[in-house]
Amino acid sequence: MRVDVFTIFPALVDTYTSVSLLGKARENKLLDLRCHDIREGATGRHRSVDDSPFGGGAGMVLKPEPIFKVVESVAPPRPLILMSPSGKRFDQVDANALAELDGFSLLCGRYEGIDQRIIDHLVDREISIGDFVVSGGEIAALTIIEAVIRLLPGVMGNEESSVSESFSDGLLEYPHYTRPREFQGHIVPEELISGNHDSIARWRKAKSLRTTIKNRPDLIADRGGLSEEEQKLLESFPEGELGD
Repeated sequence: MRVDVFTIFPALVDTYTSVSLLGKARENKLLDLRCHDIREGATGRHRSVDDSPFGGGAGMVLKPEPIFKVVESVAPPRPLILMSPSGKRFDQVDANALAELDGFSLLCGRYEGIDQRIIDHLVDREISIGDFVVSGGEIAALTIIEAVIRLLPGVMGNEESSVSESFSDGLLEYPHYTRPREFQGHIVPEELISGNHDSIARWRKAKSLRTTIKNRPDLIADRGGLSEEEQKLLESFPEGELGD
């Protein structure tokens, strides 16, 4: 998959994606990441990419000329997505959809904002990673890249990992345990060491449901509530039996 990132800090993006899972994906030619410096499209001695806003106000605004110039010179894969707090909130459904493409591109905003003509006439959509504001779009872009690339075949060592994670079925993930079986008086749930795969699967699904109900009831609502089968599953694990 080809992913193009447009930013004034290309080294920041390149460094993060050169290690761990993304680094291996790049080494194995599963991820073709191309970082483009927006300043390459700027003119003048200082190669400025921002200016004060028309109408006054605090902060600086990214200018349209350098961004249009760099993007048009590259002809990146579409969609071209702007990282913006005004965009649609990114979720696992979006990650799955992007993972089906051959590539996509990300534009990282900075300063007070970005010239509206870039939004109206250059990018295809805006995406946000949450209802908060950070200094630039690079962190958001990296979040999206990792969420998408890990879904590609061959990127993760265990292909089942991406299937059983949080949000993969609209629920939060069940808890995990490893050795030792007992630590400081705390014991691993019996179901997980029973060797009964059906019992383990039922415990994990029930725990996933309880965790989601407790921490993210909105996800349950988005699924249309609990199914009859899920209700019966929870009833078979009374409060306390799941370690709640």
